[in-house]
Amino acid sequence: MRRKHLIIFLLSVLILVIFNNIFLSTFTKTSSYLKRDEIINNEEVSAQRLFDKTWKVINKEYYEPSLNHQNWGRWRSRYQGKIKTEDDAKVAIESMIASLDEPYTRFMTKRDFEELATSITSKIYGIGVNIYSNAGKTEIFNVIQGTPADFAQLKQGDIITTVDGKDISGMNISEVASLVRGPENSVVELTILRNGKKFNKKIKRKEIKIKTVKSSVLDNHIGYIKIVSFMSGTTPSEFIEALDNTKNTDSLIIDLRGNTGGLLDNAVFIANSFLKKGTIVDIIYRNGYKKSIKAQNEAFDTDKPIVVLVNGASASASEILSGALKDAKRATLVGRKTFGKGLVQKVVPLPNQTGVNVTTARYLTPNGVDINKLGIKPDVEIGNEFDFFIENKKDIQLEKAKELLNKK
Repeated sequence: MRRKHLIIFLLSVLILVIFNNIFLSTFTKTSSYLKRDEIINNEEVSAQRLFDKTWKVINKEYYEPSLNHQNWGRWRSRYQGKIKTEDDAKVAIESMIASLDEPYTRFMTKRDFEELATSITSKIYGIGVNIYSNAGKTEIFNVIQGTPADFAQLKQGDIITTVDGKDISGMNISEVASLVRGPENSVVELTILRNGKKFNKKIKRKEIKIKTVKSSVLDNHIGYIKIVSFMSGTTPSEFIEALDNTKNTDSLIIDLRGNTGGLLDNAVFIANSFLKKGTIVDIIYRNGYKKSIKAQNEAFDTDKPIVVLVNGASASASEILSGALKDAKRATLVGRKTFGKGLVQKVVPLPNQTGVNVTTARYLTPNGVDINKLGIKPDVEIGNEFDFFIENKKDIQLEKAKELLNKK
């Protein structure tokens, strides 16, 4: 049951109003510096043509040549001339992709692709709350400091019952998030249930400044860097800032717990910050071609002892980074076994502002280990998957990391 539970990434706690589950479950190889308009394909084509283009992309790009031991051409024949509407195309494409029996290749609707582009470009307009589904109710997990929701005095545990007068009962988190978001300076009205009492809040939407890297100093001498996601184009610069903020410490903790991945380039950049030489990751493509990504001798700090915190929701790009540092004996891993996602996806924009996230390769750690469905076992196994989510509870994984670094 462990993998079944973790594949929804800790009971949807990490599904944010300001993000979307598209990027949370995606390890994407795409440029970190694309502008929004460069990501989205605004060409308009017929529903049949959209299906045909998706078929071609998967036929050409999918990492496994037999496409799950089937005649891929049968899908084109099956739907030729039968797709009339966008719904027809969506059903046909999703049926075709389901035949691959692989969870990461997925079709993205216009809304899905828009939200992925938003995540990459870090342009978010909303109120600044993280929400999750609790017993079928949309509950605020936390409020981001300095955002409209913070100024409106929304609190953790508040339950949202309506958005602009619309009852959200039965809606999933993504649907609620779409209602809460909107143009900058527009107003959204929420009905909030708190301690059995209902009240309304009118909140003006603003651009939410997304930070994917946070840093602090623990016990006056240990640097702590939490990487929330590798998805944003600003992650490298935020990481450099975090290194600067912790430069006067004598050791470092890098916290990847709950980080479900993002851009390959970002993981490589951060690994390269600590490695002077050697392989960071090997990418194995469809034709068997292996691309070894090597450290570029640009390490910022090669002396500090490092502990990396991981758990079962540390996936893909998090596993690239933790695997590289572990195999190079550059860091000690503490926590629980990682998720085990050893496949690489490529986001391909499609007409009608849609897209497909297609698995194009698998990867190996520097020691040649395939971690797909297996994960990376930490050097010190301790704690459980949920400790760091629970407020006012002792974080035994973090305490163990500090204990190890204090010994060094």
